[in-house]
Amino acid sequence: MKNTSWKSGSHLPLSPARFLCIAAASLLAASLPAHADDLRINNLANSQASFRALTETLGAATSYKGIIPAESQGITGFDVGVGVTTTRINDKAAWARATGASSPDYFTQTKLQVHKGLPFGVDVGFVASNSNTNVSTVGGELRYALIKGNVAVPAVGLRAAYTKVNGVDRLDLGNKSVELTISKGLLMFTPYAGVGHVWTTATPNGVAGLTKEDVGLFRAYAGANLNFGLMNMAIEADKTGPTSSLSAKIGLRF
Repeated sequence: MKNTSWKSGSHLPLSPARFLCIAAASLLAASLPAHADDLRINNLANSQASFRALTETLGAATSYKGIIPAESQGITGFDVGVGVTTTRINDKAAWARATGASSPDYFTQTKLQVHKGLPFGVDVGFVASNSNTNVSTVGGELRYALIKGNVAVPAVGLRAAYTKVNGVDRLDLGNKSVELTISKGLLMFTPYAGVGHVWTTATPNGVAGLTKEDVGLFRAYAGANLNFGLMNMAIEADKTGPTSSLSAKIGLRF
């Protein structure tokens, strides 16, 4: 009888589920330093300009990023992945004042994202993230296929989304967004792009000299999805107002 056991030191097959777990652990370890400087809104007391600058940066960074093409996945479709979003910090003075330390060049978030297709061209999505500060987010999207797309015609979708920032004392911050996105599949490769608007509301709770800020920012983005059967990879670059972000995701899609 043939011996099919694995010898010591040999490599186990890399199943999609095992690959996803390894990717999640690697992304988390790579993006979150052992010691990070937390944001403290108290540090911005009596500086409304700094609070507004921080609101713009956080709004651009934590607003919903689908990292997914426009086409509806259909009632049996499912997309789950882990990812990273890195956002350039433009106003380093405001960030440094909020943390009480020197500002880094980038703000990094690790994410778990899930998308599910529903009937009638509707898709829903969910995101939860952690970061290299005390900032975390949860949120979701509702997407409708205006044009489902086929071999000759690109898919066009309309997305509405919301994200809520958690973890920062004395700060309530939420982002609403509406986007129009388009994609066209080319075998395993699907490029996509979109435009939209993000509305961020930040409310300081009991901080001297600070009042609520409402910020509206134009968003444009482009990305690409690469699918290998169940295995899936995507990358997306976006600019929300003056702030640029780069996102990558790896996971399962069927």
